[in-house]
Amino acid sequence: MAPGSPGPTEPGPGGRWVVHGERALYRSEWVGVGLADVELPSGRRIAHHVVRVPRPAVGVVVHQPARGVLMLRRHRFIPDRWVWEIPAGRVEAGESVAAAGAREVLEETGWRVGPLAPVFEFWPSIGLSDQRFHLLHAREATLAGPPSDLDETGEVAWIPAARVPALIQSGQVAGALALTGLLWLLTLAPEALPG
Repeated sequence: MAPGSPGPTEPGPGGRWVVHGERALYRSEWVGVGLADVELPSGRRIAHHVVRVPRPAVGVVVHQPARGVLMLRRHRFIPDRWVWEIPAGRVEAGESVAAAGAREVLEETGWRVGPLAPVFEFWPSIGLSDQRFHLLHAREATLAGPPSDLDETGEVAWIPAARVPALIQSGQVAGALALTGLLWLLTLAPEALPG
């Protein structure tokens, strides 16, 4: 950390936003929308929409150098696009993040992963939503059979890591969880670092 820079819990130069309340506009088991009464550091108050997602999601980067990265190609109806993704999904109530990650990989790809290592967690749209993503990494996988969740899977493939940058640059990887996981693999993963 640079000298004089704020620590992780210290306020920055702009100050803290203060929430005076929040009114629910819509709520389901999957998502909620609220309207928050927020006081800005300048003292001005605004109504700010907030998207609440009650359960976190988990994505798994499964990478074996000889095979590549385990990915699936599927249609996403909201942007109406076919995209490549890493296996991912919601963490169910009472389920650990690791158990959810292993389950999602198996359901969506038919591959059973070995030990899962946590990478980090992040908020993909931190200015609008409290949705939280966990990223995990696996180096081992064994084929168990065909994917069991055909609604979530179009095509399953091992993509050589050298091909991943071209998929990203061409817009074939568009989701925040897949982009973050793949960019982590290409730039920060232990096996990608020198020495």
